[in-house]
Amino acid sequence: MPAVQKIAGVPFVPVRLLPLVLAAVTVPVLGSGGALDWVLAFAAAVLTIGGGTWPYVVTVAQAVLLAVAADSTVSARFVVQFLALYAVIEVLMRREGWWRAVAVVPAWGATAVLWWVLTGEFARTALATVVLAGSATILGVHMWSLRLGMRTYHAQVAELTRLRSVEAVAVRAAERGAIARELHDLVAHHVASIVLRVGIARHVAGSADARVAEVLDDVHATGNAALGDLRELVHVLRDPATADRDPAAPLLEPADLRGALDAVVTRIEQAGLPVTSEVDAAAAGLDALRRLAVLRVAQEGLTNALRHAEQATGARLRVSVGEDDVVRVEVTDDGRPHAARDLPGYGLAGLSERVDAVGGTFEAGPGERGWRLAAVLPPARVPSGGGA
Repeated sequence: MPAVQKIAGVPFVPVRLLPLVLAAVTVPVLGSGGALDWVLAFAAAVLTIGGGTWPYVVTVAQAVLLAVAADSTVSARFVVQFLALYAVIEVLMRREGWWRAVAVVPAWGATAVLWWVLTGEFARTALATVVLAGSATILGVHMWSLRLGMRTYHAQVAELTRLRSVEAVAVRAAERGAIARELHDLVAHHVASIVLRVGIARHVAGSADARVAEVLDDVHATGNAALGDLRELVHVLRDPATADRDPAAPLLEPADLRGALDAVVTRIEQAGLPVTSEVDAAAAGLDALRRLAVLRVAQEGLTNALRHAEQATGARLRVSVGEDDVVRVEVTDDGRPHAARDLPGYGLAGLSERVDAVGGTFEAGPGERGWRLAAVLPPARVPSGGGA
């Protein structure tokens, strides 16, 4: 579509200036270009500029000009007749209802007056009126039907898009509900059983070795924390309101990231591996997906260091946000160097998929002293909008 601008708050399309060019070229070519010819031709051209906003007014005004042009030369008559018929097409195309029929009557009448003055014969006047004004009327109605068809088509497309979105949300909600049931009935049940058994072991151990009691207390606290996380996750998965939103958003609010990272570090240190943590304060302002990715990388990296770093005396967690909004997460340990570590399960694969989902890069392998796990997360993707 041509670019739409506004002049004094009124929509204006520059292509509507073409009738001025038509008048400037036609008047001197078809006639001598007297003062009345120029006035009538340019008046009709100027009126056409407002046809898109005020088609009723323009159609009637063009009909008046056409009636006046009956006594002018051929150059003015040609321009005014053409633009009057164009106004008929436009009002029929742009407006609805019976007022359209009323608006075209003056144009029909002015065309009849013009040709009666020119020919003085009823038959020729009637024929010219029907051919010219009738053709413009038919073309205007046809253009209106095309616009109506396109409007109906776009409405159907919008409705189909809405239905597909609703269906996708329903399918997503059903899948989340199934996952929530499995987590509740299977995983949470086993974790609860473990917590119960550890509680019994604490009671039975009584005043046994303090180190054993400390380990049991830590396992019991960790199990309870895992149960709490599972309950929260099940709640989020079962909440229909979250099925059509970013699934990461309900799990970690901006203010919670530093606390969640500190909790991970604390659990690892309680298990016996000292951790040095360096977390950029700007990390709290990350979007939901990257906040959750940072947390998961830290959890997986520190947990792997605790479980698999042989002879490690400490680990380090670094989270930095650059001026370009690129986030870098790195977890290293000083365990015995290995060419590779046999890490069972799907933790690293899952992390790689999570980082890839936000367009980042992920790597895990031997570092300078022990094992290094690192992720680079690019700036948040901003959806592009468009369309006139």
